[in-house]
Amino acid sequence: MGFLPTTRDEIEALGWDRPDVVLVSGDAYIDHPSFAAAILGRCLESRGFRVAILAQPDWRSADPWRELGRPRLFYGVSAGNMDSMINHYTANRKRRNSDAYSPGGVIGLRPDRPTAVYAQRCREAFRGVPVVTGGVEASLRRVAQYDYWSDKVLPSILVPSKAHLLVFGMGERPIVEIARRLDAGEPVENLRDMRGVAYLLGRSETLPDHTWNDAACDNRTVELPSFQEVVEDKVKFAVATRLVHHETNPLNGRRQIQAHGDRTVVINPPDLALSTEELDTLHALPYTRLPHPRYKDPVPAWETIKDSVQIMRGCFGGCTFCSITLHQGRAIQSRSRESVLQEIGDISSSPGFKGHISDIGGPTANMYRMQCSKPDVEAICRRPSCIHPKVCKLLDTSHAPLVDLMKKSRRVPGVKKVHVASGLRMDLARNETEYMDELVRHHVGGHLKVAPEHTSDAVLSCMKKPAQHTFEEFAGKFEEASKRAGKEQYLLPYFISSHPGSGVKESINLAVNLKKDGYRPRQVQDFIPAPMDVATCMYYAGIDPHTMKKVSTARRLKDRLVQRALLQYWKPENWQTVRNALMGAGREDLIGEGPDCLIPTLPPRIPKGDRPGFKQPKAGYRHAARERGVDRKRQRNT
Repeated sequence: MGFLPTTRDEIEALGWDRPDVVLVSGDAYIDHPSFAAAILGRCLESRGFRVAILAQPDWRSADPWRELGRPRLFYGVSAGNMDSMINHYTANRKRRNSDAYSPGGVIGLRPDRPTAVYAQRCREAFRGVPVVTGGVEASLRRVAQYDYWSDKVLPSILVPSKAHLLVFGMGERPIVEIARRLDAGEPVENLRDMRGVAYLLGRSETLPDHTWNDAACDNRTVELPSFQEVVEDKVKFAVATRLVHHETNPLNGRRQIQAHGDRTVVINPPDLALSTEELDTLHALPYTRLPHPRYKDPVPAWETIKDSVQIMRGCFGGCTFCSITLHQGRAIQSRSRESVLQEIGDISSSPGFKGHISDIGGPTANMYRMQCSKPDVEAICRRPSCIHPKVCKLLDTSHAPLVDLMKKSRRVPGVKKVHVASGLRMDLARNETEYMDELVRHHVGGHLKVAPEHTSDAVLSCMKKPAQHTFEEFAGKFEEASKRAGKEQYLLPYFISSHPGSGVKESINLAVNLKKDGYRPRQVQDFIPAPMDVATCMYYAGIDPHTMKKVSTARRLKDRLVQRALLQYWKPENWQTVRNALMGAGREDLIGEGPDCLIPTLPPRIPKGDRPGFKQPKAGYRHAARERGVDRKRQRNT
């Protein structure tokens, strides 16, 4: 089986007059189940539909759209695997130097916010063809949302895109139903009764009377504060955020509406989670697992995941800074052991495989097969997290199925090593001795990446992450397991700077803890307010939408840079920033040559070339006097 067609010549070589569906993507076309266009395209193909991929088209005209011909059924539009603005810009709103989803990492192959741009080109190329948007960008922008890069509340992406339908969440089941019903001759307006879709109601249209009787949904409609209200009132913005997150469980989620002027955005209940059999079927489709041969340069994202295996999707962690629950859902959807082992076998027999599976995991490394032990309770539960502030007593947290899978994955012929690189939930793993021994002995290559995120319990509570003692307990268990395995191994902790709730005081305490434990983080994740996240509401509105209590946050770039510098206090180029922060906080006790001090009294020498354009501050008495605000000339005369 070859690639799905991407050009007119490839379409004609298959003997088609035109495709049934054209999937437009902001990413390069990688025929691998980790990439949305591939998995959706193969899913439609398996149902007998003709699918073409229009990957990273030149959006400056509609010519690339016209080249593929008029699709018989619809256009499917996605910005790609990431929200385009997070893909394009850093937390400091500066343009990134590379794009992991483009050949050679080249930037500029898609516009900012391409969903709306691509949708416009679809309509321009062939009027009358239904346009369906989806993917992460569409999911996270389906209601009025705060956009960090413009520092504004923007309307639902349905408004600028004018799409007929927006599929939110994972789209395999909805996209097949859309194709099937359009193929049967139904108008696109009839598809508004589907789960997992949103649409913009016309000015003269009335809200349809749909019901969803296959779950615990009470079929009520929840009205969100209007677009105008959330723009003008941050309290209303927080209320809207809370209501959106309150309806994410597909078993009881209700339809939501939000007025946008004289139009209304309608968001149907989320689609139900996929079964193990459905997930297995998706991963058994005939992917080549390769980038399209037209690309001369490697695609960095594919290089990272080409030898990895997804064993599950979804996350019940509910971290406030994470968008996984909003897109993949809270319910854990796991593949069967046989399906995972079959894929590992396919990888091990592929040309160029060197014996190392880079990861078996998903959004998390150790939630495989975990689910609520009481389905009747799950059907009515609206908790945003199953493990915060404490692990729910009804959650089955057994690691036994995962341990069994890990053992069997190592026995696949041709496999030398199976790594675990996905994020680990330390609160779930710390008391699982068998899992810890299995992980440490066979699946860690000297270092294990973990994400405690912070050391302040107040900040961790804002994140909906476990308290600091959880990391300390896990670190102790990891060390014990490493000793039992006869290995010297280390944890590589990751931390977030400038998260809502974190100020200079909390960052200083974090730096003190880092020094005490001997950690010098080379990488620090700056908090980026992603659309629709709970932490984004805290950042923009200064309110925790779940409690409606005020939350302080660092909004100025200057303040955010200070927190980042404190987490990397040991870097010579950060000496001045750290010193100013410590002096301002009254923590002069952390300046000096003592074992507990963060920085020395005098600035260290910065190796030439380490920081272009940085002027080495003068050392000695005059420099210290200047830092105290003493006039240098008067000091010299004295």
